[in-house]
Amino acid sequence: MTQEQTDWYAPEAATFGDRVAGARDATGMTQAQLARRLGVKKTTLTSWEDDLSEPRANRLSMMAGILNVSIMWLLTGEGDGTSGPADEVVAAPDFGEVLAELREIRADMRTTAERTARLEKKLRLLVQQERS
Repeated sequence: MTQEQTDWYAPEAATFGDRVAGARDATGMTQAQLARRLGVKKTTLTSWEDDLSEPRANRLSMMAGILNVSIMWLLTGEGDGTSGPADEVVAAPDFGEVLAELREIRADMRTTAERTARLEKKLRLLVQQERS
């Protein structure tokens, strides 16, 4: 296994919502706790973390202060922010295992396709009998 250095929250790797959720997790706060401190509903915070909406500038500034990150980091991933998951080890992929799983899925799909074809044929026959 190898340790891979990754900038988890870089612009090309994460969204605004990812960075909000990551910074919130790093502080140990729940969504409800952060929402309460910001004076918004939990559903509002959830929509920010899910990238369905964005906060206004005043909430963004408050959030950066509460999460101890820069506004720029929240918006772009650049500047003072939080690091990614600590001490996570990324294992080299086991291609044999992945290929075996793909073969298993393909066999299951073939079986399901054959079953579907039999059911379609049966249904056509039933429809023809009803019309007769």
